[in-house]
Order: sequence, then structure tokens, then C-alpha cells
Amino acid sequence: MAHIPDGLLSLPVLIGGGAVAAAGVAAGLKSIDDRAIPRVAVLSAAFFAASLIAVPVGPSSVHVLLSALTALMLGPAIFPAVLVALLLQTVLFGFGGLTTLGVNTVNIALPGYLVALIIGKALRRAPSAGRAAMIASLGASVAVFLTGGLVALCLWLSSSAYVPAARILLLTYLPLALGEALVCGAIVGFLKRVAPELLEPRLPERELQT
Repeated sequence: MAHIPDGLLSLPVLIGGGAVAAAGVAAGLKSIDDRAIPRVAVLSAAFFAASLIAVPVGPSSVHVLLSALTALMLGPAIFPAVLVALLLQTVLFGFGGLTTLGVNTVNIALPGYLVALIIGKALRRAPSAGRAAMIASLGASVAVFLTGGLVALCLWLSSSAYVPAARILLLTYLPLALGEALVCGAIVGFLKRVAPELLEPRLPERELQT
């Protein structure tokens, strides 16, 4: 359950998540140049479609996040890409909520961005597609668990009554981490062979002009 619905989180958590999301979106928009807009749109659409497919696991459900892959290809632009997709899912299908839009954006985009910062250089310098796929798989699974941890943290900070549910929720991320690792590894391995430049996030405009 990366899409936290309205009515569950406390006001301080909502405000804090909204503030972090706003900062991330601002940084992401600043990093986008005209040539990057199609890539951002495509990856936002991919996240929108993939995360609509929810698989029931115990008392909750899971869906592909693609956060590590998106961040590897977009850098900080993952924040506006995820925000737009989540907003459309909320308005069109009732997934998540409007008041939790900022929190949900942070829970999905921030782990992917942090993982991409850590593994990005090693992945792009990997001597083979297989090695790049392994790095990406590990990073993708870590991003999933970080998302699960943030979701559980948001619930715990909002009310101690959510603690048992948060603990169970974390267990549902185990199969998701495996699936995410397989999907992300396969895509990164393919891109490393045929179009490794797509694994480079777009540079800010001032760097493109130098």
C-alpha cells in the first residue's frame, strides 16, 4: 500500500510530507530541459500504468513502483513525474488521496532518488549488461523496502494504533521487492546493451550549454 488514502495520517505528517514533496518537485522541475520533457512524460505514464495493477498480498496489496529505474533515468525529475501520475490516479480512479498526495509522492520518489544517487555511477560504469542488471536489481529491492519503511513510519507517526498494521504491511513488501528487482534488472540490462545513454539523467540546462 504505497498509496495512502485520505483520513489516515495526522496533520503534521501531511504537512511535513507536503513540504518535502514541494522541495523535490521544485528541484525536479529545475533540472528538466526541453529535450527531457518527452522522457519525463513517458516514464510518468509508465509508472501510472504499472502501479494501477495491484496484486493482493495478505491484508494489503502491492504494485510495481519502478522508482529506482525512473530515478536512474530522470534524476530529481522523478518527483514531478511521480506527482503527476499519482494525481491522475487519485482523480481518475480514486487511488490514494488528495490530502496525502505529497506524502505518497515522497514515499515513492525519495527512495528511488536516493538509491539512484548511490548506485548510479557504478551502474553506468559496469563493464557488462549483466553486471549493470545485478546492481539495478539490488538497488530496486532496496528502494522498495525504503518505501515500505516510509509508509510504516508515516502510519506510526500518525497514530500508535497503526503500529500492528504497519508491521504486517512491511511483510507484504517482500514479494514486491523480488518482483521489482526482476523487472528493473531486466530493463536496465536491456538498456545497457542497446541504449546506455538512456541510463543518464538529463543534465541541467547550464551544464548542457558548457
